[in-house]
Amino acid sequence: MLRQPLAASPVARGEDAGAGTIAIETTATETAGAGRPAEPGPPTGRTLLIVNRRARNGAEQAEAAIAALAGAGLDVHPYDPPEEMGCAEAVTTGLAQGERLGGFDRVVIGGGDGTLNGAIPGLRRAGLPFGIMPLGTANDLARSLGIPFDLEGAARVIATAAPRPVDLGEVNGHCFFNVASIGFSAELAGELKAEAKKHFGTLGYAVAALGLLRRARPFSAWLAHDGGEQRVRTIQVSVGNGRHYGGGMTVAEDARPDDGVLHVYSLELRHWWQLVALLPWLRRGTQGQWREVRAFRTTDLVLRTRKPRPVNTDGELTTHTPAHFRVHPAALRVFAPPGETGT
Repeated sequence: MLRQPLAASPVARGEDAGAGTIAIETTATETAGAGRPAEPGPPTGRTLLIVNRRARNGAEQAEAAIAALAGAGLDVHPYDPPEEMGCAEAVTTGLAQGERLGGFDRVVIGGGDGTLNGAIPGLRRAGLPFGIMPLGTANDLARSLGIPFDLEGAARVIATAAPRPVDLGEVNGHCFFNVASIGFSAELAGELKAEAKKHFGTLGYAVAALGLLRRARPFSAWLAHDGGEQRVRTIQVSVGNGRHYGGGMTVAEDARPDDGVLHVYSLELRHWWQLVALLPWLRRGTQGQWREVRAFRTTDLVLRTRKPRPVNTDGELTTHTPAHFRVHPAALRVFAPPGETGT
C-alpha cells in the first residue's frame, strides 16, 4: 500500500528545509504568467518509490532506500506491489494511487538491471523522469550513468541532479537499457538461475560462465545493416545501447547511453580459450582491436540465424531470432550526474 509522507521529514512538514533539501510548499501564483494562474502540478520532490524486494539487495535495503531519499530532502511515497505484479504495472498503479495525494514529479526504481528493464513500459507511459537506487547484482545502468552504488550517494543524485536524456534500444518490440545479445551471453542468462544471482552475485556469473565456456561453439549469423549484409561465424553478437553489461564488461570504450547509436560487436573466435584471453579487452571495451572481433555502429540491424536462438536483453531472455534492433534516442529522462559515463 502507499505510505504517507514521513512525519519527521522537514519536506513533508513544509518547514524551512535548509541547504541540501527541497521545499514543496509552492503556490500556483508563483508560477503564474501574465496574471493567469498556472495549472497546479505535483509539489517538487514528491517521489514514488518502487523497490523490487526480489532483487539481490531489495528486501534488506528497502527501508534504507526510503531513509536515504528522505534524508536527501525528497517527499517519499513507497508503493509495495503484490508479488505477482510486474514492475511496469507497479509504476502505473503506484502513480494512479498517488493522484489522490496530488501526484508525483519523479519515479524511483530500487533494484537491478532486470528490474529497470521491466519498468521501461511503465516509465514510458508515465513520461516522468526516473531515478535509480542500485540494489541489484550488476547495476550496469547505474555504472554507465555514473550513479553511485551507495544509497546515500544515489539519493543525492536523484534529489539534486537535473534529469538528462537516455536512449533505449529495442529488439522485436522489447526495449532495453544496456545490451542485447545472441549466443554465449544469452545461453549464460538461461543457465544462471535467479537464486544463484541473488546469493552469489557477480561470482554467480563467473561460475556459470566457466561451466558454459568450454561448450561454446560458433554458429552462423547474417547481419544486415546500413545497406549491406555480412555472414559471420560467431560465438556471440552483442548490441549495446548503454556502455556496460554483465557486471562491468564494456560494449565499446566510447559508448554512451545517450549517444543515439547502437554499438555492435561479433566474437568470431575459433577456440573457447580465446575468449579467456579476450577478457581484459572486453572489460575496457577495446575488443574491436582484435582481428577476430567485428565491431561497428548503426541505428538499425536485422540479425538472422539458421534456427531460432534466444535473445538476452539486460540479463533476461525476452525474444529470439530473427531479431530486428533499433535505437530510440532520448526516449526517457533519468536523474544522473551531468555528462558522466561510468568506467
